[in-house]
Amino acid sequence: MDKPANAVSPTMLHAGRGSSAYVIAISCVAAIGGFLFGFDSGVINGAVDALAKAFGTQAAGTGFAVASVLLGCAAGAFGAGRLADSLGRRPTMLLNAILFFASAVATGAANSPGVFIAARIAGGIAIGAASVLAPMYIAEVAPAHIRGRLASLQQLAIVSGLFGAFLSNDILVRLAGGASAIFWGGAPTWRWMFWMEALPAAAFLIGTMLIPESPRFLIFRGKHERAREIFARIGADAEKLVQEVEQSLKGEHRPRLSDLIIPGTRRIAPVLWVGMGLAAFQQFVGINIIFYYGEILWKAAGATEQWALRINLLTGLVNILATIPAIMLVDRIGRKPLLLVGSVGMALTLGAMAIVFATASVGPDGKPLLSHMAAVAGLTAANLYIVAFAMSWGPVMWVLLGEMFPNQVRGAALAVSGATNWAANFAVTVTFLPLLSVVGLAGAYALYAIAAAISFPFVWAAVRETKGKTLEQMKEGS
Repeated sequence: MDKPANAVSPTMLHAGRGSSAYVIAISCVAAIGGFLFGFDSGVINGAVDALAKAFGTQAAGTGFAVASVLLGCAAGAFGAGRLADSLGRRPTMLLNAILFFASAVATGAANSPGVFIAARIAGGIAIGAASVLAPMYIAEVAPAHIRGRLASLQQLAIVSGLFGAFLSNDILVRLAGGASAIFWGGAPTWRWMFWMEALPAAAFLIGTMLIPESPRFLIFRGKHERAREIFARIGADAEKLVQEVEQSLKGEHRPRLSDLIIPGTRRIAPVLWVGMGLAAFQQFVGINIIFYYGEILWKAAGATEQWALRINLLTGLVNILATIPAIMLVDRIGRKPLLLVGSVGMALTLGAMAIVFATASVGPDGKPLLSHMAAVAGLTAANLYIVAFAMSWGPVMWVLLGEMFPNQVRGAALAVSGATNWAANFAVTVTFLPLLSVVGLAGAYALYAIAAAISFPFVWAAVRETKGKTLEQMKEGS
């Protein structure tokens, strides 16, 4: 697998010489995994009620069916980092593209809750793997001065995938008349919602065949000449970088999880604790509740199915637009300032949402009844919350995880941090519906607001700035 760069088209290679076009092109291909990450995460949103009807599940069972994908995500994130250290970044992404395609077909074809959950878990493995592989690959091919912006493409791809899923769901529901209505080929609409994912999965498979292996991985495998060629094509000082990577790996062995333990102790390396903390806080603020349960959330606030799906489209669009400033700022003002501002913004907006739902009256069905003014305030606060997240914790957490770990432990540390992110995501998602029935929307959003507030001192005290540093400078205490 040491000649993959030759598979890239001559046009791409020519565009890349002496410019950043080549590295942008290969980073965009890697980020398609992020698009699938977002699409697969968001497609369930419009199908929750239809799934409950199709499989006859209650609230807890439906919640597990929705959250089951996250079990696979944790396993995929954990396994992908180690597999990428063994096989290489590109071969692992190829396997991941195949898994995305197969899981999309199987999920839509499921004829029982067990088959559906198994297919979703398989899709989750692909999502989890993509969450680790794209930041790893982009960080390893991108020059330091634009690495933050390129790594942020992962988050832009994720939110674009979410929006793509919401848009696809909305179009299908409009054409068919409902998520449970019979549509093309005699299949209910919700099945087509999942089958639509096969299209970007096929694009990811084709694109991954055209990109080179990570030059840093090639150096680790002793393929220095191939690494020099790739570094040269991205406009970097190839010889200097090869020497720096060789020096950082001198005397090192094959990556393993035990590298994350401080030698002579049983303590985990502090940088890994920071990575795990970032990964957990990104989920504890409750962002995916809006994207996984948006239809249910806005129905609870009094919206119809059609309007709930349209509000999902609005939140998805806001998510995309707010990610763009983060891409522009992350290499200018740094990672840490963006995280701190985001923590404050999320705490305030989540608190406002908690107040809106706490002051709402309750209907005979136990759902909140919002006045027009309260509904507008709630929707405004929700979208401002998405802006705060999308400009900070959304992209910056993935940027940091891709670049904050030393070369030798990057795969293993990303595996553990990525698995932590998905485990936290699972915990938040699977508890939302039961939490909704106990403390209501106000109580749930109050808890997420508290998590956002706590994330501020964590970032202030524990996170080190990585702006402008090469990956070889990511050492303990650097």
